[in-house]
Amino acid sequence: MAISDQAPAPASVRQPPVARVLLVLYLVLFVVCGIAPKARDVWFAENLPIWIMVGFLLWLARRQRLSTGAWLWLSVFPALHTIGGHYTFAEVPFGLVTDTFGFERNHFDRVAHFTVGFLAYPLAEIVLRRRWVTTAVVGYLFPLFAIMALAAAYELFEWQYAVLGDAEAGHAVLGSQGDMWDAQKDMLADTLGACVALVAFRMGMGRRGERFGG
Repeated sequence: MAISDQAPAPASVRQPPVARVLLVLYLVLFVVCGIAPKARDVWFAENLPIWIMVGFLLWLARRQRLSTGAWLWLSVFPALHTIGGHYTFAEVPFGLVTDTFGFERNHFDRVAHFTVGFLAYPLAEIVLRRRWVTTAVVGYLFPLFAIMALAAAYELFEWQYAVLGDAEAGHAVLGSQGDMWDAQKDMLADTLGACVALVAFRMGMGRRGERFGG
């Protein structure tokens, strides 16, 4: 085939500058939190899902442009989870919040789970850009249900790690802190975070004059 007959190579996707800045900040945080963590096996177990997520985002960034807002929303969870992996979630220095509100346990893990829901923002943006749905209802329910499924899958991962792994490390990864409803509350936090992110996404769509199925 002659060169002139070949299909042109697809244009490379250009991400907003903030994407590269956030990647560098994450790598710095990862290196710092990887120095003398409280328990290396817990650190590995907690960071494994984040490594998978970051690898997927690097792959996605070459194929799908995300807005500055989407990158900001999805950057919060990896940062908090990396910090939690260093200390173990139950022992992250969170005393100021605990004492201020009179909590009986360290709720840093609840905050981190809440930010898992923030991933609904970029997911909704991808669904809109690729026109995978034609109605607004499905456009919002798809990211919401995806986050709920991810939340349930992660709780299953924690359960299996606690059962099959070292007892002390498994307890640290599980991070229930004696709460028998910990898994359910974590999944609720994920879901509420997704709801907040989708409200923010809807407000952003309104400012840009976009809509699902448009």
